[in-house]
Amino acid sequence: MHMADALISPVVGGTMLAATAGVAAYSIKKIQDDMDEKKIPLMGVMGAFVFTAQMINFTIPGTGSSGHLGGGMLLAILLGPYAGFLTMASILLIQALFFGDGGLLAYGCNVFNMGFYTCFVAYPLIYKWFTRKGINSKSILGGSMISAVIGLQMGAFSVVLETLLSGKTELPFETFVLLMQPIHLAIGVVEGFVVTAIVAFIWRTRPEIIEKAAIGEALGSISIRKVMTSLLIAVAVVGGGLSWFASANPDGLEWSMERTAGTTELEASDGIHKTLAQIQSKTVFLPDYSFKVNESENKEQPAAEAEAAWPAVSAGTSVSGIVGGAMTLALAAVTGFAISAAKKKKRKVTNKITT
Repeated sequence: MHMADALISPVVGGTMLAATAGVAAYSIKKIQDDMDEKKIPLMGVMGAFVFTAQMINFTIPGTGSSGHLGGGMLLAILLGPYAGFLTMASILLIQALFFGDGGLLAYGCNVFNMGFYTCFVAYPLIYKWFTRKGINSKSILGGSMISAVIGLQMGAFSVVLETLLSGKTELPFETFVLLMQPIHLAIGVVEGFVVTAIVAFIWRTRPEIIEKAAIGEALGSISIRKVMTSLLIAVAVVGGGLSWFASANPDGLEWSMERTAGTTELEASDGIHKTLAQIQSKTVFLPDYSFKVNESENKEQPAAEAEAAWPAVSAGTSVSGIVGGAMTLALAAVTGFAISAAKKKKRKVTNKITT
């Protein structure tokens, strides 16, 4: 559900970027209450895991479409809403800057659509309602499934609203929304099962992580080595190999666009769009999670060979998964360290004033 720049106007893109920056600033302020030395590496590893998980598109049977894990709900459950939102922002920034997945102008929209609704609406109002009487296997199943579905539904509807407000007449509201919501309902059900499975594993392995995140407390003396090791192995396996098995079908957004406008790509002639596209072309070094291909060589390639085989065994995909996961881990961890350093500095200033 990564939006391209051509789907939104500069006004909508700028407004959503400002809104996202405001939520990020609020999250940075609030996360200082439960930030500690263990939350920082967990943010990094969870960011890397979601990055690689998003590379695997799964086929939606009978539709010709595919979907991928959003990850916002999973991040909120394991990290809390504030750390979860900041980690999602880190993931999407790496994807846009270095892999060309999502536009720079649409960055605020993408973070809001995939991070805000899950972390600040679905998590506190739905997931925590299911677990209000205590966290157990039953409440994890119900809470994870329903909150993942509703969070994705809100994100999908937000995409439609953003294109409507951007004046994209190629995507009329009624037709677009009637395609976006059902296909993302199917995607949300699959994501719900995935989130449930992962959260259930963490609950069996180290339940304190979920409990601490739910009440906004630091991890403290809890050992998270086993969880961290398991997630790092998953990053290597998913990014390095399982990503080859991603569905070649268009994702839910592209599928809906193709059936609404007859194309998965809209043209944007605005100067801001062109400028940002040029900037992105210079920062991206693994476009679409693969090595760059010389355009002249690509034109000479026979049509039969141009069609991607499945599984798409590709060194470029493996490198993208490992490198992207490492970069996301680093950015999320740096974000955590910066917040922790600011917290310590603020505490020192406060102590000096009181003494």
